[in-house]
Amino acid sequence: MGLFGVQQWEPTETLAPNWNVAPTAPVHAVLERPLKGAAAEDLPPGGPARQLRALKWGLVPSWSKSPEAAAKMINARAETVHEKPSFRQAFATRRCLLPGDGYFEWVTDPAERQLEEQGKKKRPRKQPYFVTPADGSVMAMAGLYEFWRDRTLPGDHPLAWWVTCTVVTTEAETTPLAGAGGSGPQSLAEIHPRMPLVLTPDRWDAWLDPARTDPDEVRELLTPPPAGLMRAYPVPTGVSNVRNNGPELVTELDGPEVGTLF
Repeated sequence: MGLFGVQQWEPTETLAPNWNVAPTAPVHAVLERPLKGAAAEDLPPGGPARQLRALKWGLVPSWSKSPEAAAKMINARAETVHEKPSFRQAFATRRCLLPGDGYFEWVTDPAERQLEEQGKKKRPRKQPYFVTPADGSVMAMAGLYEFWRDRTLPGDHPLAWWVTCTVVTTEAETTPLAGAGGSGPQSLAEIHPRMPLVLTPDRWDAWLDPARTDPDEVRELLTPPPAGLMRAYPVPTGVSNVRNNGPELVTELDGPEVGTLF
């Protein structure tokens, strides 16, 4: 079904467009797991089925006593994800793709940063940028997902099980952005030192395959995509407030609203 070859999805999990996704918000994820019961009747028996699921952004490890740390577990570093206790098991067997049109990142104006360093300003203004595929396609960010059981609720309670996820990140590209030039940032590294690890379609099957459990083999998939696939442009500062949500937040501006930046 569609771009990601999804075999099963629940209409009840359909999410409305979200233009300003915040930690702990529900997001769509593509993953592979076996199906049970009536959901599996129309699919080949035995193997995993590719599913589109709604997960909560901010991973809660299965062994966690509470979900309070979810908002802090929105990212997992590609360099250490295979060894960190919070992500190690999910990295081995519970990997997913997190589709999106792009992501926001913020840049501090040099003049504002200088005031902060001088102790003259505690909250420097930042200019948001929207990073998106230059060809207008949907990006697929590498993700991990995990199940967490809320022991305060009975097993048949609809909220007894949480399914949460995190985005795998890597070092930001220092090579030129698509269409770079003028006075804006010339690379992703000039915007932020980290970036989501975007997987190209030729790696989707291997990344989603739950039978691929060897950490060293999976780590080979954690290489960034070819350079120059992304573009970045300044957007309204309204995106800095999570209460704002609408297509106007990804409006491309002629220049930054905060300072000169570059």
